[in-house]
Amino acid sequence: MSRSLGHTVADRPPDQFPLARRLLLLSVLCLAQFLDSFNMSTVFAAMPVLERSLRITTSQSVWIVSAYQLTFASTLLVSGRISDVYNPSKSKFVFIGGVSTLGLISLGAGFVNSKIVLIVLRALSGIASAMSIPSALTLLVNIFPDPVEQARAIGIFGGCGAVADVLGFLVGAMFVQWASYRWAFWLVGIVAVPAGLVCMFIMPRNTTTVENHDRSVAKWRVLDIVGVSILTAAIILFIFAVTSGPTQGWSSPVVLVSFCISILLTAAFFYWEALLPTERAAIPPCTWHYKNFPVLMGLALLPFLWWTVVFTIFMNLWQDIFRWSAISAAVHMLPVGVVAFATGFSGGLARVISPKWITLLGLFMLAVATSALALAGGEVNQYWPFVFPAFLIGSAGAMLTFTHTNLSIFQTVPASMSGTVGAMFNGALQLGSAVGLSAVTSIESAVEAKHGGATGYRGRAAAFWFLLGVIVIEMISVSCFYHRPPQMPKDLIVGTSTSEKIDGILRDVEANE
Repeated sequence: MSRSLGHTVADRPPDQFPLARRLLLLSVLCLAQFLDSFNMSTVFAAMPVLERSLRITTSQSVWIVSAYQLTFASTLLVSGRISDVYNPSKSKFVFIGGVSTLGLISLGAGFVNSKIVLIVLRALSGIASAMSIPSALTLLVNIFPDPVEQARAIGIFGGCGAVADVLGFLVGAMFVQWASYRWAFWLVGIVAVPAGLVCMFIMPRNTTTVENHDRSVAKWRVLDIVGVSILTAAIILFIFAVTSGPTQGWSSPVVLVSFCISILLTAAFFYWEALLPTERAAIPPCTWHYKNFPVLMGLALLPFLWWTVVFTIFMNLWQDIFRWSAISAAVHMLPVGVVAFATGFSGGLARVISPKWITLLGLFMLAVATSALALAGGEVNQYWPFVFPAFLIGSAGAMLTFTHTNLSIFQTVPASMSGTVGAMFNGALQLGSAVGLSAVTSIESAVEAKHGGATGYRGRAAAFWFLLGVIVIEMISVSCFYHRPPQMPKDLIVGTSTSEKIDGILRDVEANE
């Protein structure tokens, strides 16, 4: 039977697949989020041994992590734009390419004996991961268009990242103690490469005709390469400045110049976007006019910041001051990941409770937990009365904030912008983590220098009090400026996609030519 007379099961729209296949697709998409976080946390656990093996100084080892963050955050918008401009069936190629490339690079990184080569490979890993996350969100939104199912799917997607953070610490510590730090890289490759191969068979089939292929090539003309390039350079320079500040000094010319140029480039980007038609802009100016969108983007800066600060402070405290083994420290972190994953299933609450009140509850729980951690003190016996309950309450609060901010963003804007919005959301998560961690590190170092060194808890307590201040500001912002959005018109949810709009524009251009 010809294609025009019928469709096979593989040709169906993803949302019409049997439930079992959609759940399998969800598992594969969540794997991208898992690998992204796992790839970061295993390196943290292996860093002390890696420094000794490759003769890397502490200031140089920062770039093994920062190189990944830089390229990941700066490439997200490119990936998100591609996912929106091209139809969802083509997003699978971006996803498969990202996951497979991450696996191959990670396998190679495990054999490297040069610090320069390792840093370069980590930077390339960030690009590969960035290509998979927005495309995964685009596919997820199309596979689960029902708001209830979509809420659950997005919650699970985020929860996998939190679990991977903790498991990465634990697995990385096991490799360091019982095998080799190189397995921290090899394991990612062993999982990612077969996953990429499996995706080629289970992802929705591409049914694009030759005519559509030609038009897809023409779509490069509306990808806003100039705007994306400007913003990418701005993000790279900004993250470089905030990650270099604690080590090189905030008054360093390199830090100040990078920071100033990044601000100028950001201003230039928004000016450029204002000159373009909406369909051609990487981030259309109208995006910021959607109700609650600015508040939600502000909230996106917080969850990863809280988790990163907790991981960094306590892993260093337990290993450097208490002399715990890496495995023992990672086991004591397990409550954070377990509670985060369990709370990831809370997306269905949005059906009965306004996301505003759920988000405020999450922020309140974060405030309580952060206060407890600031008051905990640096004693071993403070884990069960202070730290353990704070981990439970705070991780649940961070996950509530993450899940319902994520859901609200996708419900605020049209589904045709899911790739771009997903990229912006994940970029904000990374940006908040990088900027906040730099601020916290500087505060901690300054207080410790004033009060007798890193063996005390005053610097760490000051970092948590600063974090509490950020949480209170977010609570005030949500209370005053977050409003329940009106029901979005149905045509914006399931109607014309960005790809279809651009097809129409290109047809008009071809007709005029």
